[in-house]
Amino acid sequence: MADVLARNWWAILIRGIAAILFGICAFFIPGAALWALIILFGAYCLVDGVFAIVAAVRAAQTRERWGQLLFRGIVGIVVAAITWFDPWLTAFALLYLIAAWAIVTGVLEIAAAFQLRRQITGEIWWVLAGLLSIVFGLFLFWQPRAGALAVLWVIAIYAVVFGIFLVGLSFRLRGHLQGMRPAGA
Repeated sequence: MADVLARNWWAILIRGIAAILFGICAFFIPGAALWALIILFGAYCLVDGVFAIVAAVRAAQTRERWGQLLFRGIVGIVVAAITWFDPWLTAFALLYLIAAWAIVTGVLEIAAAFQLRRQITGEIWWVLAGLLSIVFGLFLFWQPRAGALAVLWVIAIYAVVFGIFLVGLSFRLRGHLQGMRPAGA
């Protein structure tokens, strides 16, 4: 696992830098960041719903199963409408989704860090990133009424710190990669 991660250290570095940049943007323009997330989510649901309905019609024309596609399409369009007519409801639903994602991601990152521990030292960066994800997710579940904009600032801080941890891990993996190369290469 360490060798595969080490060969792709740059991908973890990019992920860390992207998290830092997202966090900075969300911190300085939280309203715009939240609004953009909600609008993009609604647009995605609408497009996905329309395409699912088109697929259902085409499936019905060829006498294939179409009911599930039609149902998915209708649900997508309804969710898009709810998103645009009540963006705060969507913001809170998104908040709970982010909280669950952070907890699951954190647990998986800690598990991966313990596997990485068998091959290289310095896995503490991944453990810290995983613990931060879990704490962040629990905080979102514990304080949902703090407001979507206020939580977006927490998301921004989380993204910056998480990104820093991933950048630290990427440099550790890069060092491991350099240690794997033969002396003459």
